[in-house]
Amino acid sequence: MKKIVIINGHPNKDSFNFGIAEAYKEGALNVGAEVKEITIAELNFDPILHFGYQKRMELEPDLLKAWEMIQWADHLVWIHPVWWGGLPALMKGFLDRLFLPGFVYQYREDSVWWDKLLKGKTAHIITTLDQPGWYYWLFYGKPSVNQLKKSTLEFCGVKPVKVTYIGIVRNSTEGQRAQWLQKVKELGRRLK
Repeated sequence: MKKIVIINGHPNKDSFNFGIAEAYKEGALNVGAEVKEITIAELNFDPILHFGYQKRMELEPDLLKAWEMIQWADHLVWIHPVWWGGLPALMKGFLDRLFLPGFVYQYREDSVWWDKLLKGKTAHIITTLDQPGWYYWLFYGKPSVNQLKKSTLEFCGVKPVKVTYIGIVRNSTEGQRAQWLQKVKELGRRLK
């Protein structure tokens, strides 16, 4: 049985991203997966890494619980909007505070290399846009995907990391949104 954690990075509970998370969850549960959810907007934590990596900040109970879920999971599903080409600030703060040396990676002494401590996990990024996915990729170089997929998840050993773009959300009709939700539900059924 596949163990999945859905990580929702949208700060607004009325957003379409919450419908996407629910659709993925429904699809995964329909095929017998175990599903847990991390809704970053509901966590109580300071998103600022005040000392950089010079001094470790104590993790709040909500971050410790989120870390336990990430450790438990086989597959991580990241759902977020693209804002100004990147991740929402709260989601970035979640990553800054939780994806720490000794947790998700560890530099080797006297070496440029590091150990990837999340090996064996897979991921899927589902991101909403106010432009077509191909445009975001071609003209902007998909910076949020590069940051989350390459510079974070793959850096820590998570592979493969699949990506699904959903957009143009801003001008979408109810019919388009229903189609996107059905597509996401199918991704959940296929455990991708």
